[in-house]
Amino acid sequence: MTIKNLSKMAAMAAVVVAGFASCSDDDSVDTSVVAGTQAALDQACVDWKTARADWEKSEAFLFGAADVYSIDPHTDTWPVDANALANMLRDNDFMGDINNQIKTASVGILGYHGIEYVLFREGKARDISQLTNLEYKYVVAVAQDLYNATATLEAAWDSKESNAERHQIALDYIKTHYGVNDEDEQTEALDSYTNFGKAFKNPGTGDWATALDATLEIIAGCQDIIGEVGDSKIGLPYIHGDYTYIESPYAYNSIIDFYDNIVSCKNALYGAVDATAPGQNSLIYFCLNSGNSTLKSQAENVQAKLEAALSKIDAMKKPFALYYSDPSCGQAILALGELDEALDAMKTTLAAYAGNATVEAQCQKINENYVDNVIVATYRALADNAYKLYQSILKIQN
Repeated sequence: MTIKNLSKMAAMAAVVVAGFASCSDDDSVDTSVVAGTQAALDQACVDWKTARADWEKSEAFLFGAADVYSIDPHTDTWPVDANALANMLRDNDFMGDINNQIKTASVGILGYHGIEYVLFREGKARDISQLTNLEYKYVVAVAQDLYNATATLEAAWDSKESNAERHQIALDYIKTHYGVNDEDEQTEALDSYTNFGKAFKNPGTGDWATALDATLEIIAGCQDIIGEVGDSKIGLPYIHGDYTYIESPYAYNSIIDFYDNIVSCKNALYGAVDATAPGQNSLIYFCLNSGNSTLKSQAENVQAKLEAALSKIDAMKKPFALYYSDPSCGQAILALGELDEALDAMKTTLAAYAGNATVEAQCQKINENYVDNVIVATYRALADNAYKLYQSILKIQN
């Protein structure tokens, strides 16, 4: 996920509850209400939460395509820039070509949180009588773009390139979208298509010089999201007491987001989606059975700290949007810090095996399993459910 520049947040806070009401001040803006059913809107909210869970369970591997093609900021920047969105809805040129314009629009009005902003109010589905035709047109375009982004992730990691339709979507996505810098500003056109699955499985052909380097990236990816959840997602609201730092505030989905982020780490380390124990070709299994007593002890500590972090997040007072200053948030932050430290110790011990042929061979197996049974499996579910969300949003209008 990407947090937008903090200087913009205060200005946005006042618009959060009001939604798009400011548009009604302009007589030239279409304020007609969509002809649809509450049941259809309710279902779209259910499907948003499903698709959202898949994304959060991918955040332990935001390297590769999600980074290189700026898919993370394009689909998961928050908070929503409500002022920019209101202005966009007034722009007849933009709205007249929205399916193309949305590809290079400001990241603050796109992706999961743009959709969330339209569909939810205070943790519940929005009243259908408040949804305008302009908002509907906007959210359809964003949902379609979101599906294309997730299809690109699947295709770019599928070493077998087994889905021709999604492979073509990826090629088209890369041609029509732009990079995003650290200030969430559009930059240059994206680099050409790369199959990151093949590169991760074949050291020396891409970003990873050795199999061990790629295996260490698994840990680094976990540490990145662990730090982000503890320091930013929970830590910034808890420490600074500022509502505008909160992710997924309209759906009251924050704690589920945090939990699923750490589930993504568990899946990565255990070698399978929704794993309950380390698989034979997983990183943790290797560390437990390597014959190195230090590495075994460190892996056991990682397992214990992983479960403790999940437990502390689950125990946070809900919803986070209302209780972000509760002491349970601090307890979760401490547990996440301990998990990060445990992973750091295990990573240091593993790194000392550089050049060991036996370890390289085992890392090769770990990496191949990781690509196929964690990354691709997660992204395939993500794309499937993003498409389902898009179809549900289409059905909101009769």
